[in-house]
Order: sequence, then C-alpha cells, then structure tokens
Amino acid sequence: MIRWAKAPDFADQPQRRAEVQAQTVVDKQRYLEDGMTPLQCQACASEVLVRKYSAHQTSVQWTGDPAARCPVFAKLQAAGRSPGRPDSCADLERTIQWAVDEGVIDVPK
Repeated sequence: MIRWAKAPDFADQPQRRAEVQAQTVVDKQRYLEDGMTPLQCQACASEVLVRKYSAHQTSVQWTGDPAARCPVFAKLQAAGRSPGRPDSCADLERTIQWAVDEGVIDVPK
C-alpha cells in the first residue's frame, strides 16, 4: 500500500526521525513563542503577546479567550462572528501601534 505524505516520516530511519522531531520542537518554539512581547491593551487591559515581522505584518496571540477579555470581541461573538480580519479591535491596533512607536515592540527592517 502506497501512502501519500507531505513529508517523509523516516519510519525506517529511527535516528533521522528523532533528529527531525527534535528540530520540530525547536521550530515550534522559534515560530510560535520567540520574540513575542507581552502587551496590555490601553483601553480594556486585555493581555496579548505580539510580534512584528514587518511594518505590515503583525502576529497576535491571546493569553485567553478574546471574547472573555475584550468588549469589542465580546460584541463580535454575541453577533455570531469570530474575531480577526476583517473584524478586529481598533483599540488593540492602536495599542500595538503605540508600542511600535515607543520602541516596546521591534519591527525588523
């Protein structure tokens, strides 16, 4: 039986498989956690983790349920919509821009 896989699983190479798994842990740390700056919304005090990859790209991770912490996202949820683009919180966006302007969050050039 031939199985399709996006990437090889190295089932027949245990050492290589272990190396790939170890690198995956490092990659997850790098892409999902490293460089995240804790930030508190200036309007509602919701706490998020923020990273800027460029002037036009921002990564935001909530430390809890956005609808439980942010009144704007609570309204979106009550209306049956999920937070995110195109619906966002202008207050949080202003807080992030303030953090960039003040040097709290670095933006790679």
